[in-house]
Amino acid sequence: MTSLHIIKIGGNVIDNSENLHHFLQDFTSLDGYKILVHGGGKVATQLSETLGLEARLVEGRRVTDIETLRVVTMVYGGLINKNIVAQLQRFGNNAIGLTGADGNFIRTKKRPVKTIDYGFVGDIDEKSINPENISRLLETGFTPVFCAITHDGEGQLLNTNADTIASALAVSLAKLYDTTLIYCFEKAGVLHDINDEESIIREIDPALYHELKQQQIIHSGMLPKLDNAFTAIGCGVKSVVIGRSDDLGNIKQQKPFGTRLSNHI
Repeated sequence: MTSLHIIKIGGNVIDNSENLHHFLQDFTSLDGYKILVHGGGKVATQLSETLGLEARLVEGRRVTDIETLRVVTMVYGGLINKNIVAQLQRFGNNAIGLTGADGNFIRTKKRPVKTIDYGFVGDIDEKSINPENISRLLETGFTPVFCAITHDGEGQLLNTNADTIASALAVSLAKLYDTTLIYCFEKAGVLHDINDEESIIREIDPALYHELKQQQIIHSGMLPKLDNAFTAIGCGVKSVVIGRSDDLGNIKQQKPFGTRLSNHI
C-alpha cells in the first residue's frame, strides 16, 4: 500500500512566516503522497475587526453568521491557502489549493440549531469525503491543500473545523493508502508535565491512554484531540502523531517526532 501523510497545521504555524517557511520545506521532503489541511490563524479575526464585525465564540467554537462566512472564505480559501500553495510550488511541490466544494471533495451538513445557532457551520458525517476524487488528484501528482471551508451540495459554503476535516480525510483514505495522520501544534508532543517540553510521552496505546486520564496527566483540551485520534485509528488509520511543526523534519531523518498513538505499541 502506498504511504499517505495527512497533516493539519493551525494558527501557531500560519501566523509566523518563518515557522511556516520551515514547515513547508519539511512537508515537501516527506516521502509518498501528502495532504495538508489548515485553519485560519489570526488573520480572519483581524480582518473582521477592521470591518467592524465582532467575533462570537461559544465554548471555543466560532459562530459563523453570513458576514463572518464571507470573511473566513476570503481569508482561508484565498489569502492563506494561496500563500501556502505558492510557497509549496517554490519548493518544487505541485500543490493545489482547495475548499471542500472543489471537486465535490468534502460535503457537509449545516449544523442544526439546538440551544445555540452556530450559523453557517458544517458538520462532517461518514458520507462527507469523496476518496475516489481525492485519490485521482494524488495519483496525478498533485498535493491537495485543504482550507477549512466545505459545502452542502446545495450551493452553500460552510465553515468547518480543520481538525475534524483532517481526521475524516484520514479515515476515508485509509481504505486506499497506508495513512498516517499528523496534528502539528505548539507543543513537542503529549507531555507528562505541561511545563516541561522534554517530558514527551513518545507512544500511547488505549490502555496507557486510560491510565494517563485516570492520573489526570492528560486532561482538558487534549482529551478531545486524543479521543478523535483513537477513533481514527479504530477506523483503519495506521497511526496518529501529535507534535511540533518545527520538528516535522525528524520524520525524514528517522529521528523521534512527537507522540505516536496506535492500537499496538
